[in-house]
Amino acid sequence: MALLEKIFSPADIKELTLEELSRLSAEIRELLVQVVSQNGGHLSSNLGAVDLTLALHRVFDAPLDKIIWDIGHQSYTHKIITGRREKIFSIRKKDGLLGFPDRAESEYDVLNTGHASTSLGFASGLAIARDRRGEKFHIVSVIGDGALTGGVALEALNHIGQVKQRLIIILNDNKMSISPNVGGISRHLNYLVSGRPYIRLKEVIQNILKSIPGLGPSMYELAKKLEVLMRTIMVPGSLFDELGIKYIGPVNGHDFGEMLKEFQAAKKHDFPVLLHVVTRKGQGYVPACEDPSSFHSSAPFNIENGKFIGGCKSPSYSEIFGQTVRRLVEQDRRLVALTAAMPEGTGLDAVQKEFPENFFDVGIAEQYMFDFAGGLALGGFKPVLGVYSTFMQRAVDQIIHDISLMRIPILVGLDRAGLVGGDGPTHQGLYDIALLNPIPGIVLMAPKDENELQHMVYSGSRLAKPVFIRYPKEPGRGVPLDKDLLEIPEGKAEVLRRGGHALILAVGPLVYRAMEAAEQLALLDKIETTVVNVRFIKPPDRELIFSLAAGINKIVTIEDGTAMGGFASIIHKEFLQLGPNGHEFLSLAVGEGAMPLASREELLEHFGLNSAGIYRQVRAFVKGG
Repeated sequence: MALLEKIFSPADIKELTLEELSRLSAEIRELLVQVVSQNGGHLSSNLGAVDLTLALHRVFDAPLDKIIWDIGHQSYTHKIITGRREKIFSIRKKDGLLGFPDRAESEYDVLNTGHASTSLGFASGLAIARDRRGEKFHIVSVIGDGALTGGVALEALNHIGQVKQRLIIILNDNKMSISPNVGGISRHLNYLVSGRPYIRLKEVIQNILKSIPGLGPSMYELAKKLEVLMRTIMVPGSLFDELGIKYIGPVNGHDFGEMLKEFQAAKKHDFPVLLHVVTRKGQGYVPACEDPSSFHSSAPFNIENGKFIGGCKSPSYSEIFGQTVRRLVEQDRRLVALTAAMPEGTGLDAVQKEFPENFFDVGIAEQYMFDFAGGLALGGFKPVLGVYSTFMQRAVDQIIHDISLMRIPILVGLDRAGLVGGDGPTHQGLYDIALLNPIPGIVLMAPKDENELQHMVYSGSRLAKPVFIRYPKEPGRGVPLDKDLLEIPEGKAEVLRRGGHALILAVGPLVYRAMEAAEQLALLDKIETTVVNVRFIKPPDRELIFSLAAGINKIVTIEDGTAMGGFASIIHKEFLQLGPNGHEFLSLAVGEGAMPLASREELLEHFGLNSAGIYRQVRAFVKGG
C-alpha cells in the first residue's frame, strides 16, 4: 500500500521516520506530475516545495498554527496532505480545487493568495492580533525569493523588524519567480547560498575528520553540532539582520533532518526569524528541472518525454504582442521593452533574446516598473510594458499620479485581460476598463484578433500619450497577419455588419462571438443587427456610434469585463449627455458575485458571453420590445 494513501491530515505525518518522509515525498511528486500532465498547472514550483511542505506540517500544528503561502502556486502538496488528496485531480477544473489557497476550501488555508508579496503583511498583522489576545500559536509565512522583490514585502520586512513580534518567515529560495530572478536581492541571496566561504571550509573539514581512523566519526558528529555557529559567523544575513530580523541559513530544502532541526529551533524564539531555505524548482522530474520556466504554469504534457500536448497552431495574443514589439525595436532602438518577472508570459522574451540592451526585467515590482518607464520616457526613450491585467491593478497610483497627470507617453500591453481560465478569482482581468476609464488623457484599445493587435501596438507606439491595449489569454483566431504594420486612427471604430433591429457594440475578441450571434439572429429569427468592432474603448467613436444609433433604438454592449464601471458605463454616459432619446440598452458583461473556477470558454458560457449566450439575450431583448 502506498504511504500516501494513509495520509488524510497533517497529523498522519507527525510520527513518520525520515526514511518514510522521503518515500512520501517521492509519492507526492509522482502524483503531482500525473495531475499536472492531465490538467495543466503549476508544476515546477510545486515539485520544489514538496519536502519543505512536509517538514512544515511535521513541525507545526496547522490549522492552529497558521502557515501562510505567499502567491500560493506552490501549495499543491499542502492541499494533498490537508484532506484534499482525493480531489486533487479536479484542480483547476470546473467545480474543482483552486490552484491557489482558498479560505472557503479548507480551514488550513489562511489566506486567498494569488498575487505575490502579500503574506508578510498579513502575517505581521495576525501576529500582533494574536499577541494582544494572549494566544500562543505560531505564524509561518512561506515566501519565495522572487516575491521578496515586491515593494509590499519589503515594506512589511521593515515594519516586522521594527515591532519585533514573534513570527517565522520561510524564504523559499529557488532562484526563480517564474523566470530567473533579477536584482540586488537575488544577488545577495545567491552569495549567501553559493558564494559563501563556509561551504568550502565545511567540506574540507568534513573530509579531514572522516579520514581519521577511529576518531573520525565521533569528531564528525561534533563538527555537525558546531555547524550552525560556524555558519552564523561566516555567513551573516546582513540584509535581514540590519532590518531587525534574525537570519538563519541557508538550510537545505530537500534535507528533512536539517529542516526539522531548524524549524524546531525557530519555534523557541520570541522575535522575528527568517529561515533561508534553498530548494530546486522542478525537483524530482527531469524536464521540469531542465526547463522550470515552461513548467511553471504548464499546459498538459506527456510524462515520458515532457512534451506539451495539444499546442495551438495559431500564435497567442502574447506572442503577437512580443513579436510586434521586437519588430518595432528593430526599426527604432529608442523603444525599450519592460516586464515585471514575466518575459515569457508577456511574449517580451522575443525582445530579450534578440535585443537584450532594449529589455529590462524589473522583477515582481509593477509599481516601480511604471515609474521606471516614466523616467525612460522623460529621457527620450519609448517604453513598452507587458503586464497581466490582474497585476496592473497594483500600479494604479503610478498610472494616475506619475504617468497620466504628466501625459508621459508609454505603451502598455494588458495581457490576460477579461475572463481567464484555470487560475481562479485572483487572476481574472476584469477591472482594467473600470480602473482606467476615469483616468484623464489615456487611450485604451482592444483588438478583435491578432492581426489587429499588431496594428494597435504599432499605432500606440506612435501616440504621444499613455496607451493601453487589452487582450485575452487565448490563442489567436489564425487570421492572416498583414506584412506591413498599419496605423489605426485614434478613436475610430469599425462597422462589420449592418442591420436595423439592434446596434451591437462589441469589445475585443468578443467581436467574433457577436458576429456569430448576429448571423444566427438573421438566419433563424430574421433579426438584422449592426455589429461594431469598438476598437477604442477610450476614447469611443462618438460620431460613428451616434450616427448609427440615430436609426436604431436598441443598443447592446458586449465586454468580458466587470459590468460596473466598464464599457457599458461609458456608452450609457455618452447617451445620457444627449438627454432623453428613447434608446433601450442591454449590457452583456461580467456581473458581481462569485467567480466560478472554469476554463475561459466555460466562463464565457457561464456569463452569457459566448455566441450562444449573446444570441439568446439579444433575441429576447429585440423581441421583448
